[in-house]
Amino acid sequence: MKKNKNRLTKKQIEFLNRYTEGTWSYNPATGLVDVEGDFGFAGTKRNSLSGVKFGKVSGDFYCVDTQLTSLAGAPKEVGGDFSCHNSKLTSLEGAPQVVGGFFVCGKNKLTSLAGAPQKVGGNFSCWGNKLTSLEGAPQVVGGWFYCSNNQITSLEGAPQEVGGDFECGFNCSFNNLTSLVGAPQKVGSSFECQHNKLTSLEGVPQEVSGNFNCSDNQITSLEGAPQEVGGSFKCSDNNLTSLAGAPQKVGGGFYCFRNNLTSLEGAPQEVGGGFKCGFNCAFNEITSLEGAPQEVGGNFECQHNKLTSLKGAPQKVGGHFGCFSNNLTSLKGAPQEVGGHFECRDNKLISLEGGPQKLAGDFDCRNNNLTSLAGAPQEVGGDLKYEYLQDS
Repeated sequence: MKKNKNRLTKKQIEFLNRYTEGTWSYNPATGLVDVEGDFGFAGTKRNSLSGVKFGKVSGDFYCVDTQLTSLAGAPKEVGGDFSCHNSKLTSLEGAPQVVGGFFVCGKNKLTSLAGAPQKVGGNFSCWGNKLTSLEGAPQVVGGWFYCSNNQITSLEGAPQEVGGDFECGFNCSFNNLTSLVGAPQKVGSSFECQHNKLTSLEGVPQEVSGNFNCSDNQITSLEGAPQEVGGSFKCSDNNLTSLAGAPQKVGGGFYCFRNNLTSLEGAPQEVGGGFKCGFNCAFNEITSLEGAPQEVGGNFECQHNKLTSLKGAPQKVGGHFGCFSNNLTSLKGAPQEVGGHFECRDNKLISLEGGPQKLAGDFDCRNNNLTSLAGAPQEVGGDLKYEYLQDS
């Protein structure tokens, strides 16, 4: 097709006019097209950039939900976000090397991050590909780093700096990781490594201002965990037998349910900062609450264990208190004031003596061996739930 003085074909000019939100210009010195504004298309069967070679794009550049198999011709520099999400790319060769905002290449067929920019001003997302390694990943990421739902076995090559002047996070969940060696040591917000094959927390960042989630792994020890977590700490669905090594200060909730714990020794003593949180140690083998935090801003859940006593339970609970489905014979040691429901059903209680006297929610003591309601709370915000009393 005949080219004009810009050395662009009529088809290429139509392509630029259609998808440019702003103005474009051809630079004869470089042979590249620069865009002042945004350029992008989505949801088309387009499989190329029509042979156009871009230089600088001041705004966003996006080519999402397309049939693109190559980034040939993509801009060298993007001032805003760059997204090639949900296409058919197998390589990042030709990707821009300077990106001021987000870089999104998720849901493609990438097997390598070679060609990715080494510094990204916002989030970097490569989730939902076929990556087995993070080699080639950017080393400085201003926002979140998402590499979940791949086949990654190691964090070698991961960025060492995640988060600039605003909160960010690192998400490597739903992979095949057996080690966290190589993980960034400073994370501005959350760190998520759930649903992998981890047996240890060696290599985790020691400074996490958001949530820390290592649930659904094969972890046998919390040694190496960060000692202070600004958000919630989740280590549920592992093979833990002890909480030794757990963080001692947790700003949000602490969740250690569905493990093989027999004791709460080593549990954090401060759970919840300026907002409500919870402590959940349900579905374990716990026989004692000794070592539990004494004040919990949200819910405290110790149901489905082997408790015979509430000795060691927190004395101040801002939310619900659940101790049902244990072997309790007494409520002595229970908190005296509960901000939500108190559930002690499905135990072996013969008396309610020692139970809380003031509740904001329901009091549920069904399925026990009670002969009277002596000791029941005097102030219940919800319902008092009990069954027929045993004959005395």
